Amino acid sequence: MKLLIVEDDKNLNNSISEMLKQFGDIDQSFDGDDASYQVEQDIYDLVILDVMLPGIDGFQVLEHIRKISTCPVLMLTAKDTTDDKVKGLGLGADDYMTKPFARDELIARVSAILRRYNNNFSGLNLTFKGMKFDLVHKSVSIDGNKLDLVGKPYDILEYLVRNKDIIITKEQLFNRIWGFECDTIWSVVEVYISGLRKCLKEYGYHNYLKTLRNVGYMWSEKE
Repeated sequence: MKLLIVEDDKNLNNSISEMLKQFGDIDQSFDGDDASYQVEQDIYDLVILDVMLPGIDGFQVLEHIRKISTCPVLMLTAKDTTDDKVKGLGLGADDYMTKPFARDELIARVSAILRRYNNNFSGLNLTFKGMKFDLVHKSVSIDGNKLDLVGKPYDILEYLVRNKDIIITKEQLFNRIWGFECDTIWSVVEVYISGLRKCLKEYGYHNYLKTLRNVGYMWSEKE
């Protein structure tokens, strides 16, 4: 999975990132304007969002997220007031925590949010028919046969299956797997998708990997 931590205190941002690295890849943002830019691509499974930020504040970032995405948001604030919590939840936050907070509570709340929002996600396992992912060791098998997929091919497959029946644009896939700052050209996505299809064809699962011409890709059982 991919998480975005938005917190202007760099030490706290780094600390939260370390706490949550067990859930997947972590991106960091330190101000509201940058956070708004990063969420534009809708590539995150969860955003941890502080309220008090340089530039636009967390409430404004949350409003922006809700205009373009259903991505879950856990808000953080140093203010222990009911008004702030009501405002955040009213704008679409999924949960709210007051700083300082305990590490175990943060992990528990993040885990609960991810369970609610991820299709076929239970603990650290992801399944589709006879396909099973081991999210800890980043491996995948079909009917007990381990696939020779590591690195980006594995990441692409996991992302598509996790977002079953959702169209993923080529730009989204590139930014999710390679990152915003990568100098590689977008056509590399097509190369990796082609290789992934060949790997899945032996088991008949290549039919679930749909290409939508000039749009992107989708993992689906539908024609």
